[in-house]
Amino acid sequence: MLHIYTGNGKGKTTAAVGLAVRAAGAGLRVHFYQMMKDGSSSEIAMLEKLGVTVKAAENCCKFSHEMDDSEKAVVTAEHTAMLAEIMMLLGTGLADLVVIDEFFCALSAKLVDSSIAEAMLNSYNGRTELVLTGRGACSPYTDCADYITEMTPVRHPYDNGVQARKGIEY
Repeated sequence: MLHIYTGNGKGKTTAAVGLAVRAAGAGLRVHFYQMMKDGSSSEIAMLEKLGVTVKAAENCCKFSHEMDDSEKAVVTAEHTAMLAEIMMLLGTGLADLVVIDEFFCALSAKLVDSSIAEAMLNSYNGRTELVLTGRGACSPYTDCADYITEMTPVRHPYDNGVQARKGIEY
């Protein structure tokens, strides 16, 4: 089944991590891909301790609007390699759960080839649980989704000048 966690509120990655922890606890084979993140988020070490295979865009050390063209090309290549690996996992059934964190952010920033992303979706057969996160979920992904959860901000400390805190927001 295809899961989407989207919206402008906090909790999309947290929900995906929670599902990955649950699946790993049940003995499922879990792969967690982080687009737009360099692998330094606090959840990574714990996921790996649980036996989750984790991959991140190691060269993505800035927000997309701060990257120059050469940095964008490197990150796009990393994301493309991730999608190729994900397509293999989805096609072979070697994973029970695949999470692509910040997928929609990478898509909207044009840091993932949309034709490859759509090819992944078109080849998806539903045997593996697939989770896509990020703001701005869009068609054709939402059209195919079995679950769509939208995180809506009601109140957030950032609105009062509180910066992201390690272990809470990242």
